[in-house]
Amino acid sequence: MHVVLVADHAFVNGGQAKVAIDSALGLAGRGHRVTLFAAVGPADPRLAQAGIRVVCLDQHDIATAPSKLAFAVQAIWNRTAARRLAAELERVDPRETIVHVHAFAKALSPSIGTALRASGLPLLYTMHEFFLVCPNGGFYEYPAARICHRTPMSRDCLTTNCDARSYPRKLLRVVRHLGLETVARLPDLFRHVITISDLQERAAAPHLPRATTFHRVPNPIPVPEAPPRPKAGGAFLFVGRISTEKGAPIFAEAARRAGIRPVFAGDGERAGMLAARYPEAVMLGWQDSASVQALLREARALVFPSVWYEGQPLTVHEALACGTGVIVSDACAGREAVEDGETGFWFRSGDPDALAAHLRRLADDELAERMGRAAHDRYWSSPLTLDAHLDRLMLVYDAVMREAATARAARPVPGAALPLPFGKRGAAEG
Repeated sequence: MHVVLVADHAFVNGGQAKVAIDSALGLAGRGHRVTLFAAVGPADPRLAQAGIRVVCLDQHDIATAPSKLAFAVQAIWNRTAARRLAAELERVDPRETIVHVHAFAKALSPSIGTALRASGLPLLYTMHEFFLVCPNGGFYEYPAARICHRTPMSRDCLTTNCDARSYPRKLLRVVRHLGLETVARLPDLFRHVITISDLQERAAAPHLPRATTFHRVPNPIPVPEAPPRPKAGGAFLFVGRISTEKGAPIFAEAARRAGIRPVFAGDGERAGMLAARYPEAVMLGWQDSASVQALLREARALVFPSVWYEGQPLTVHEALACGTGVIVSDACAGREAVEDGETGFWFRSGDPDALAAHLRRLADDELAERMGRAAHDRYWSSPLTLDAHLDRLMLVYDAVMREAATARAARPVPGAALPLPFGKRGAAEG
């Protein structure tokens, strides 16, 4: 099989790119031919070492663009990406190729839809976020700090400033989404969509065509198996971006009400404010993956107070794999991994008192250890390894490829004579 993976970045700069690159390496390791098509470099050197063809456009994303105006044009409709992807897809054998799109919103733009449609190849899209259906990609109102339940692109949506930075940027995203829906027609193009949580599918499904087929393929979680550690003296730990939508201020306030010291591993726009307002908080700053996992193994519990949907929060699964219970907001997809009362607790989203009650409860060492052991046992009974991810992915690829082969077989052969009505055929033959 030849798998063409399409992503914004050719290097690991976050969860989306990590899944795409880990999948590329894993598929190549299983003997498949792999191409990675991306806008932003430099390319991860492991790709070339694995024999993977990398087509990188060496373009910019919003963080690196020297001209924000030029990038705005690229973000709305990236003509170069459409042209180069079309040329790349003309090279492949349609009988053995599948195109799997992981990301487009940060650099490639919806323009890739024109190349994908013209190729006629089997297509698959992984919904790491919500840009396929929501202009700001999150079903979240940043200024109001709440989940958005408006219909995307409705009048109510268009007149609401939901962007994290400004209303003009929201309007730019609206223009891009208009191109996504009416020119690229991406929702109609991707008949097969991979989701990474139940909540994600429930939120997106009403805004996609009824013919869309959903597949569940959780992202791989790179955690080595090790016995759980004792929880006596362990901290209540927050890991990730220190921001409002991630619920960091709610954890800080709940910890103060519970009389415990919160520990934050990460950085973000609210870090300075929280450090000033809650001087009792321990601010560890950004930590690499190995350090995060070491912290999780020692922690009494991970606190995941996110107030938006999320997709499939990596840190929640990492904590469970490390033998640490999780206190999670009931509004986010992270709750799906936590069995309330067994491997952690759910709390009412946005409510510091509800969170504080669980913090007090888990101050009990025996309860924290019992939950940690249960979390470890249940996670490792069906771990989200890269191999498990690839096994599920191959089942989806096979299904999509079979459907495409059936459709090709049903198409009329160009130039073939059409059967004549019975009477005319009889006359001609006679």
